[in-house]
Amino acid sequence: MKTLLLVSLLLCLPAVGLAQAKRGAPPKKAKPASANQRKIFPYNYTIDDLPNGLRLVTVPADYPNLVALYIVVQTGSRNEIEPGKSGYAHFFEHMMFRGSRNVTPAQRDDILERAGASSNAYTTDDRTVYHELFSKEDLDEVMRIEGDRFQTLQYAEPEYKTEALAVLGEYNKNSANPASKLFEKLRETAFRTHTYSHTTMGFIKDIEDMPNQYQYSLDFYKRYYRPEYTTILVVGDVTRQRALALTRQHFGAWERGAYKPTIPAEPAQTEPREAHVEWPSATLPYLAVAFRAPAYSDENKDKVALDLLAAIAFGTNSELYQRLVLKEQKVDSVGVSFGDRVDPELFTVQTRLKKVEDMPYVREQILATFRRYTTELIPQQKLDDTRSRRRYGFAQAMDSSEAIAGALAPYLALRRTPETMNKLFALADSVTPADIRDAARRYFMDNNRTIVTLSQGTGRQTANKEGGK
Repeated sequence: MKTLLLVSLLLCLPAVGLAQAKRGAPPKKAKPASANQRKIFPYNYTIDDLPNGLRLVTVPADYPNLVALYIVVQTGSRNEIEPGKSGYAHFFEHMMFRGSRNVTPAQRDDILERAGASSNAYTTDDRTVYHELFSKEDLDEVMRIEGDRFQTLQYAEPEYKTEALAVLGEYNKNSANPASKLFEKLRETAFRTHTYSHTTMGFIKDIEDMPNQYQYSLDFYKRYYRPEYTTILVVGDVTRQRALALTRQHFGAWERGAYKPTIPAEPAQTEPREAHVEWPSATLPYLAVAFRAPAYSDENKDKVALDLLAAIAFGTNSELYQRLVLKEQKVDSVGVSFGDRVDPELFTVQTRLKKVEDMPYVREQILATFRRYTTELIPQQKLDDTRSRRRYGFAQAMDSSEAIAGALAPYLALRRTPETMNKLFALADSVTPADIRDAARRYFMDNNRTIVTLSQGTGRQTANKEGGK
């Protein structure tokens, strides 16, 4: 299993979509998107809702023999609302491989091995996703064992404690990476109320206490592993009729839950914030400059406008990147982290410097770039070219059933329909240079800013000197 730590320096490109089939209606023949339609997702799909709240999305694709099965649970670290109980969404990414009432871990591994299937999972702030890729002949058997673990997961307390210690080991391994520690400090500094204040791994004190929380783990599973929080995505050499019949057979008896979490809203930030991480061993220094920014939306332009700005202002073709990385060679990386989230997220520019003495200068260059686009209009041609590359790059990446499913899954967690991706790209096509400037003005304000630095030893004084306002 892998956990997404969200410390990538690359801009996450939004995903894509298709026309929603009416519930109960026969699937339409797939039609390529016309130039006028501008739909980035050319595949037909159907949506079926079961009475228990479970949703099935089926995408027949022209890749023979293989089927990708993604089960998307709308539960991530965002849902960990009780004090002292962070890290459980990621924890269950582990526990879901520990066996169920009718299928032991060994039996599950044997079934998947005989099917030649790959199987994995990942956790983020807003979702946990379980996925397999296998031959179409094995769809029935794979759906059977998946239905069993989602409805009858069981583990004894000794097994629970063993896995809790494994999670602690994973945290310690990740914490040995300066970039991971920087990201952790950034989140807890920028968010003080919302659950985005902790990473998907959770706070270390909560992870250390996990072995004592066996009963709570059972409660967490009962709350969130329910059909109303789950979307099953089947992509590949499959028909809607077969996918729906197997979903009804293996998941139809799954009982709907009644729990609805109240996620605490983060109040408006009223002052710029800073923090520093003193690293105990030799490392290159790091700098993260973040601004509070909007949540995912396929209706409001602000999020997608800032997505486009991220590539223009901080991407590899940007003036900042060319200057700091290539010409002056003061840093070896510049990247943006600004994912699509259910709630307002951070627009973060992160760099790794070659010398700590350059921290004030690099910091000011980044802040100046933020300020620049609150007043300056991006040339129309540059905006159009950025949109074109974004669209082409995403479409080209969907070159297999597994790649299609991987692109769809995050957006099913956000809106439970692939159509949101078509809406998102259509919205991006409508963004103007003025829209980008106005969004930058709204969000790139001093009061929305958090800066975190990391360097070896006592580098705080040097790191935090400003090279300008």
